Amino acid sequence: MISRIDLRGSLPGDLRDVLPRAELDVEAALEKVRPICEDVRHRGSAAVREYTRDFDGVELERTRVPAEEVQRALRELDPAVRDALEESIRRARLVHRDQRRTDTTTQVVPGGRVTERWVPVGRVGLYVPGGRAVYPSSVVMNVVPAQEAGVASLAVTSPPQREHGGLPHPTILAACALLGVEEVHAAGGAQAIAMFAHGTEECPRADLVTGPGNIWVAAAKRLLKGVIGIDSEAGPTEIAILADDTAHPVHVAADLISQAEHDPLAAAVLVTDSVALADAVEAELRAQVARTRHTERITEALAGRQSGIVLVDDLEAGLRVVDAYAAEHLEIQTADAAAVAARVRNAGAVFVGPHAPVSLGDYLAGSNHVLPTGGCACHSSGLSVQSFLRGIHVVEYDERALAEATARVVVLAEAEDLPAHGAALKARFGWDVPAPAEGAPRS
Repeated sequence: MISRIDLRGSLPGDLRDVLPRAELDVEAALEKVRPICEDVRHRGSAAVREYTRDFDGVELERTRVPAEEVQRALRELDPAVRDALEESIRRARLVHRDQRRTDTTTQVVPGGRVTERWVPVGRVGLYVPGGRAVYPSSVVMNVVPAQEAGVASLAVTSPPQREHGGLPHPTILAACALLGVEEVHAAGGAQAIAMFAHGTEECPRADLVTGPGNIWVAAAKRLLKGVIGIDSEAGPTEIAILADDTAHPVHVAADLISQAEHDPLAAAVLVTDSVALADAVEAELRAQVARTRHTERITEALAGRQSGIVLVDDLEAGLRVVDAYAAEHLEIQTADAAAVAARVRNAGAVFVGPHAPVSLGDYLAGSNHVLPTGGCACHSSGLSVQSFLRGIHVVEYDERALAEATARVVVLAEAEDLPAHGAALKARFGWDVPAPAEGAPRS
């Protein structure tokens, strides 16, 4: 059901070459989404509606979901689901509110200071995927940090569903209503990303688009990056678990299955120094998968080349492996798990010990579940309030502080053969270069 990779004895120089990973050819998808994005740029809503008809089998009169449909979905929402969503929102707000940065002013020299202001983007487009599963949790994970950042205008889009009259899934609409989102669109795939990037008659263009999606969404994000800001090119979900012989095989197997449930391309990787644990987890996988609702999908994911059990000599080697893998979700199920987790450098999110499974983070931990995939956690972060903020430096110098800096600016400008840079300062002093004041601070 799941393959093994034995790295005991010695670790290869570049672990990334031997570790399991889903193959996602975004480059190949680029040329297929390019004409779609260009068409939306030129024809706006008409193009979005036509691609929605072709790809989703839904005829739309407009992409924007009527406000009464959003509110109706909330009225008809199962009370238990509403309670769970409200608690998810509450916990996410607690965590994301504390991420808000404060402006910082640095006195560089007497009379000269630089302030870094944190300013939210003006408008964001938030993508919530559809397809095999329904993701109201992704509404929460996208909307809450944008709101806590102070974004003034935000719109949510999600693929329309034929079985729901061409609207996004009602639970997604209800989540939007709970969060006070007034602008919701029924659009998915590359055409939805192009809608946010270029704007249409119904949807003004956005400054930034966030949220996970399929390969067509990832390709459109790559293509339109620069036209619009993006969070990441999210690929299939991943879980890696670093475990020793103290881990419970039932828990480990259940957690691997929980992420394999998403998609046949989902990655589930166990890294362990215990052959006994590996054997027990394999036995548990066989037993538990047979009892799940999505047996076929999970089996395909676990048997795929993106999943596997990696055997290592010890936890030191295990840490090297998980840092090289840079998982979207990383669980640490070892003795003294907190100390081991503190040494992890590359992961989208780290889940510490037996009582912090990835599924908790998907819904109710308070953390964000929109995280870097495909090894990108070595250089990228998950979605947060910072994703929606821009740092702006505000420079204030008085005449004396500028005079003290001018000679050195002129020297550096001449060294770079950009004399007009220095002239811009000299013009303020009658073209005479003021000599640095004795004892002037060095910048």
